[in-house]
Amino acid sequence: METLFVDTAHILLAWLTRWGLSREAADLVLLFVQFACLAGIITVNVIVLVWLERRVSGFIQLRLGPNRVGPFGTLQTVADALKLLTKEDIVPSGADRPLFKLAPVLFMTVAVMLYAVLPFGRGMQVVDLNIGLFYFLSLGSLATIALLMAGWGSNNKWSLLGAMRSVAQIISYEIPLVLSLLGVVMIAGSLRLSDIVAAQEKVWFILLQPVAFITYFIAATAELNRAPFDMPEAEQELTAGAYTEYSGMRWALFFLAEYTNLFAVSALAATMFLGGWHGPGLPSWLWIVIKTYGLMLVFMWIRWTFPRIRMDQLMAFNWKVLIPVTLANLMLTGVGVYLAKGVAG
Repeated sequence: METLFVDTAHILLAWLTRWGLSREAADLVLLFVQFACLAGIITVNVIVLVWLERRVSGFIQLRLGPNRVGPFGTLQTVADALKLLTKEDIVPSGADRPLFKLAPVLFMTVAVMLYAVLPFGRGMQVVDLNIGLFYFLSLGSLATIALLMAGWGSNNKWSLLGAMRSVAQIISYEIPLVLSLLGVVMIAGSLRLSDIVAAQEKVWFILLQPVAFITYFIAATAELNRAPFDMPEAEQELTAGAYTEYSGMRWALFFLAEYTNLFAVSALAATMFLGGWHGPGLPSWLWIVIKTYGLMLVFMWIRWTFPRIRMDQLMAFNWKVLIPVTLANLMLTGVGVYLAKGVAG
């Protein structure tokens, strides 16, 4: 079970080379197969996550949640997906049509590409880049462009205000998020995600960087635009923010990307702070799934527990609290790493 997926990839590679393909061509075909498998896993995972969030929110708020369509309501999300597929695709007459249509595609593309460097088990990465963490963070920041395109292209004042809020929020909270991860990089001595996981074989970095883990979790909540930091799509003020004018599958792509990003951010936290694939007894790929889903349950718990705060409170908390805390933690980490190297000789 530990090497199930790795062995399957090796068998496919050997089969392709036997059919006369060169090693480079076989590797390219395997890469496309891996991305296709990722796309399928992401789609199924989103269906599960939507159902899970509805059940969690129902439990927290003393409601039933979906329980009619399929066993325990498991087919409710499938029914919703079919409904969205059959809805009319409306483009506002005054919209910038190229930007309006491209925005959800770009948003979803960025979310899927994040998975390329995530280690889903021992030796289970699509691409093991030596700057994997840098790739993840830099690519994730492109989501702000897609949201701004959606807000501007909609030709709607509520959409534009929501997009501007989202850009300001995401860019601001990227600073403490990156600073919280730098402490882990300093201890591990590498930007390669597989090296960071390997460095946690004896002790998980959440024990060495508890403050960084908390600040990462808060900043990631703001990056995902999830409550209590969901001001960019505040229904009471902006209807639906940047998504106001979208319908059907274009709106569904934004919704799909939100949960795709949730899983990616949780998987990165499990990789950086919770030992990644390390764990007793179970296969490595199962451990990363358990840890990632555990973190996503915490994200859901927070969303359905805390009320939304004001935009000015959100920005003040970032610049006056989170950034100073992460800078202090980074300085202390540097001192600790320096002293540890001195003791080690």
